[in-house]
Amino acid sequence: MTARIVPDDDAGREAAAAVLRRGGLVALPTDTVYGIAVALDTLGGIEALFAAKRRPPEKGVMLLLADAAQGPSIGEWPPAAAALAEAFWPGGLTVIVPQRDDVPLPAALTGGAPTIGLRAPDHPTPRALAAAVGPLPTTSANVSGLPEATTAAEIVEQLGDAIELVLDGGPAHGGPPSTVVDCTVDPPRVLRQGAVSRDALEGVLGRPLDPA
Repeated sequence: MTARIVPDDDAGREAAAAVLRRGGLVALPTDTVYGIAVALDTLGGIEALFAAKRRPPEKGVMLLLADAAQGPSIGEWPPAAAALAEAFWPGGLTVIVPQRDDVPLPAALTGGAPTIGLRAPDHPTPRALAAAVGPLPTTSANVSGLPEATTAAEIVEQLGDAIELVLDGGPAHGGPPSTVVDCTVDPPRVLRQGAVSRDALEGVLGRPLDPA
């Protein structure tokens, strides 16, 4: 069955949350591109995300959060991660933190790594869904090797019946990807430069980042 497209409004988000709770995949707008998401507790959910993209799960999947308060519920929360999240969330920053020993996560989520990437995006839809169903494993809404889908119609064209519902929030905004900062090391290290500059990060932390 081809994915159902619904407006990205309160009713649409309620429908998306219902799909997620029963283990289905949902496409949703973010502050950059569209993503596809699944509930974290869905058995085989991470594998389903990669199957939809038609590529093996060789890389970890980040979690989108409702806000910074969800961070410590899913991972260890070093002081640097707390400071950066307070300064730049919601926004274009992903922090890498250690997994919590008492919060089991699917191995496929992190590619077997003992860390997890977390971000609170500057868009109300993923934050609302994360508040409703918990931190959301999310990856870009496209088939591997094809351009990222920028509209609901393009998502359906690429992913078809691999997903159940698309929240149509209009054309994707695009823009730079999130800056990724590894907060498992001290000083923290920039793994990918993106929306948040190194100078801004160092200004918040009050010290230089790892130059590597």
